[in-house]
Amino acid sequence: MSDMMRKISSGLESAFAEHGFAEPSVEDLRDAAGVSLRTLYKYTPSRAEMVLAALENRHQRYLARILDDLPRDRGAALNTILTRIGQWMETEAAHGCLFHAAVAADPTSAPLRALLERHKAEVATRAAEATGLDEIEGTKITLLLIIEGLTQTWPLHGAKALVTAKHLAQSLRSTST
Repeated sequence: MSDMMRKISSGLESAFAEHGFAEPSVEDLRDAAGVSLRTLYKYTPSRAEMVLAALENRHQRYLARILDDLPRDRGAALNTILTRIGQWMETEAAHGCLFHAAVAADPTSAPLRALLERHKAEVATRAAEATGLDEIEGTKITLLLIIEGLTQTWPLHGAKALVTAKHLAQSLRSTST
């Protein structure tokens, strides 16, 4: 990804995260990206492409922030992942998952659904590998359910959702060892 595309994608992500997918005008999106309208359309020729670029940027940022540089100890890695998700929700996604919101805004978009599925699959796979839970049949889905439960309940329960997710994750580790 070029520096210009990163700049545009980052600005678009911020605009969509703050205002949703329907509200920002093209001028708002141009301003958020910090480029001319011509440059915005050169790199993202349609609103659908703008949404995909924003979500791809979000995907990369989320993976790096949540799953990079985890402790080697598998139990500590699981706790760190959940703590980081709680921090992400607090600072980046207080309204819930932007990927789910994008699909809800355009439920017939195959590219959006594919990006949502790829994002969730990569999160689940990397989290399961980092915690050693990938070695046990079915636990990757259980781990994803805990992560998704945390992100979906955060807007209603905040830090209490994190405490509960950690408790469930500890139960999962206990039953899988």
